[in-house]
Amino acid sequence: MILLDSSAWLGMLTLAPNSEAFRERLEAADKVVVPTIVLYEVYKVLRREGAEEEASAAALLLKEHNLVELDEMIALDAAETSLEHGLAMADAIIYTTAQLNGATLVTGDAHFDGLPGVDFIPTIS
Repeated sequence: MILLDSSAWLGMLTLAPNSEAFRERLEAADKVVVPTIVLYEVYKVLRREGAEEEASAAALLLKEHNLVELDEMIALDAAETSLEHGLAMADAIIYTTAQLNGATLVTGDAHFDGLPGVDFIPTIS
């Protein structure tokens, strides 16, 4: 089971240099967890770039997987995670959602590198 964070989804959707590695993880996964905050971030970034149709298509793609809403347990655990690891709010929610669901967090964001349960895929230059 994996959780692709916003950087992974956006990397795949925009064909970033490390997009193939993200796609391989997605295709090999038996289950994909998608926090609602990832849905928000991916949609927002694509809309901000003026890609309305792509944003809508991306939202549909993400919603095909196991959408996890922010609830009280995730919120409180994420606050503790934020304090422990120095993560920003959204990152703490994403990381905590992965941990609570037993999912590996697949990411291209360096601030997750080295945390337990993270598959960090650096950007290829």
